[in-house]
Amino acid sequence: MASSTERMKELVDILNNASKVYYQGKDEIMSNLEYDSLYDELLDLEKSTGVTLSNSPTVNVGYEVVSELPKERHLHPVLSLDKTKDVSELENWLHNREGVLSWKLDGLTVVLTYEQGELVKAVTRGNGEIGEVITANAKTFVNIPLSIPYKEKLVIRGEALIKYSDFEKINDTIVNPDDKYKNPRNLCSGSVRQLNSEITAKRHVYFIAYSILESGESFMLNSEILVWLKNQGFDVVGHDIVNSDTIADVVHEYSVKIASNDFPSDGLVLEYNDIAYGQSLGRTAKFPRHSIAFKWADEVATTTLTDVFWSASRTGLINPVAIFEPVELEGTTVSRASVHNVSIVKELELGIGDRINVYKANMIIPQIAENLTKSGSLIIPETCPVCGEKTVIKEENGVKTLFCPNDGCLAKQIKSFTHFVGRQAMNIDGLSEATIEKFIACSFIKDFDDIYHIDRHEEAIVSMPGFGRKSFDNLITSVNNSRKVNLANFIYSLGIIGIGLANAKVICKYFNYNLDDLMKASQDVLVAIDGIGEVLAEEWVSYMSDEKNISLINKLKNELTFEKPEENTTKQSLSGINVVITGSLEHFSSRTILKNIIENMGGKVTGSVTGKTNYLINNDVSSGSSKNKKAKELGVTIVSENDFIDKFQIDY
Repeated sequence: MASSTERMKELVDILNNASKVYYQGKDEIMSNLEYDSLYDELLDLEKSTGVTLSNSPTVNVGYEVVSELPKERHLHPVLSLDKTKDVSELENWLHNREGVLSWKLDGLTVVLTYEQGELVKAVTRGNGEIGEVITANAKTFVNIPLSIPYKEKLVIRGEALIKYSDFEKINDTIVNPDDKYKNPRNLCSGSVRQLNSEITAKRHVYFIAYSILESGESFMLNSEILVWLKNQGFDVVGHDIVNSDTIADVVHEYSVKIASNDFPSDGLVLEYNDIAYGQSLGRTAKFPRHSIAFKWADEVATTTLTDVFWSASRTGLINPVAIFEPVELEGTTVSRASVHNVSIVKELELGIGDRINVYKANMIIPQIAENLTKSGSLIIPETCPVCGEKTVIKEENGVKTLFCPNDGCLAKQIKSFTHFVGRQAMNIDGLSEATIEKFIACSFIKDFDDIYHIDRHEEAIVSMPGFGRKSFDNLITSVNNSRKVNLANFIYSLGIIGIGLANAKVICKYFNYNLDDLMKASQDVLVAIDGIGEVLAEEWVSYMSDEKNISLINKLKNELTFEKPEENTTKQSLSGINVVITGSLEHFSSRTILKNIIENMGGKVTGSVTGKTNYLINNDVSSGSSKNKKAKELGVTIVSENDFIDKFQIDY
């Protein structure tokens, strides 16, 4: 019993850590297959021992809320579903009843609330009990209806997701491979939970509806709900009505369709079509009994591990990639798979020549399912494969990664240079990663400022294979064009960990585009900036405390002219004023136009009424809407559009 309990504690820690990383949209530290295997092991131990730990993932769902978005408790708990990989189990589950089979979408669950036909609130799943309010972000989703014909209160559930085609387009704009997003689900999670809705709008997030939680309508069948939601203007999840005789064939049809789907899916959902019957079955602590999830039984192929390639990055991480004899999986030839980190290498007990089973997670991403031989003979490199310096193994949250600590590592330099010259950074054309590698190898460039003296090596560069006079002249033109740069783009180009272009813009604006003040900024001052937390502030101060970094910036200052955005000459009469806009408008064609005017005058427009709200603009001042009620509770001033225009002398 003691050993079983210890193993359960170990499994709970491993699974909760994996879920935390996955649901917060950062990365993946284990494959879906491995997670499911460990989850099933934990479930078996709980059944055999009769013990369930309080923080077990079998009784807790979702991720812990960690962002600065407002939090709200769900009136209807957002539960996960029990699952199976066996079609015959679906047949038995249906018995002689009719069901609705639909895609299990791999995005982020969102709950929408409509009042008087207007979208008034959007909340993420969160941990199933408490979610994050993302109303402003949801209003930027590509296909979400802001107004619907139905005027009574309506609460629905659906999935926010990013299509594969859009995911690839976004990744194509990112020059540095290390900065590319891992998969659509992670990108969607980060996009939906942005503090700045403008960023969400650029990510092309879609919303697919699949159920109603609250409405004044009466429905007998779930299939009727989907038709009704479609008539209200929502895109609804693809689905079919099935019974125990037809479900196997329909599941097979879906397995064929998934290969050409443009949206991410990690399985199917089966629910009883008879709503009353499904509700009568009740729920367990974690799962409702009216629905069940079907996870694809992954196609697995056995092959031989022939090599492990260790890929170095500009951050110092050295990631293992398994190379194996080619096999056919889900209609394509596969010969390599990421192993992610040292911990997974150790868990799989890998060795060259081992017989391994490989599969495609969600029928897309190649992964190692298991190692049949388990020789454990693979040697973790003691030296960096690029610079030859001694490596170190770092451990964080129980995950071990291989790292090159050498600041002079060529891999770090190549990736850093690629980032520095990127489109959103210094925007220097003609310096591809391959060209940078050649220039570094020839000692033409050793640091960023050397780019601005590349003409010293004119003769050698012009005579290089694949270059020539025209390429050199174009490069010099691009280098000179980059000498005038927006300060935020320059800050982003430095590659400070965690500082993206959006964060760089926020910091530059806060310090009025004064580079010297930026360089001296303390951690206490930085964390006071909206959107900059402790971690980013710490990374910033660490970077600016390094004498080599200061020296580099000072050298670049001699080469560059820093620009800042055109000054806003509009009178900032709304500075420090927080505004919420609701209902229809008379003088502006959209809320976005009024929002832009308010922000241009120094104000801030948010999606929900809080204690920080100064004005709620609603032409129906006396309405009983939820926002009006909230404003009255908090003592927030409710004004009509005309009153607001007159009070702050807004032109329209």
